[in-house]
Amino acid sequence: MKIPRKEGLNIVPFIDVMLVLLAIVLSVSTFIAQGQIKVELPYASHNQQNKDDKPINITIDDKNTIYFDDKPVDIELLKIEINKIDNKTLIQLKSDKDSAFGTFVQIVDILKEKGHENFGISTKTK
Repeated sequence: MKIPRKEGLNIVPFIDVMLVLLAIVLSVSTFIAQGQIKVELPYASHNQQNKDDKPINITIDDKNTIYFDDKPVDIELLKIEINKIDNKTLIQLKSDKDSAFGTFVQIVDILKEKGHENFGISTKTK
């Protein structure tokens, strides 16, 4: 007497489908990580910036004089003043169009060295 062979579920096609889906997910996720897929972000009625906090202004005039909150400072004193500031405080950088770009880069380098990434660069519109 022969024992009947039970027919099982053939999972090989299921594995093939899953591998194809995995390949699709991985390829799409690399595009998202590189920012190549354009996303239209929604608008919000509230801005995250707290209006009660007064930003600190760092200004460079056309003669490369650096001002920290309207007081002239040199680069070393500016570094000391920036180290006193909390990293969450907003810093507005204003640079004259005729000032040396190197001075602006030095100030940004001081901010990056401290780890202060909450700063804005002020421009004017046409």
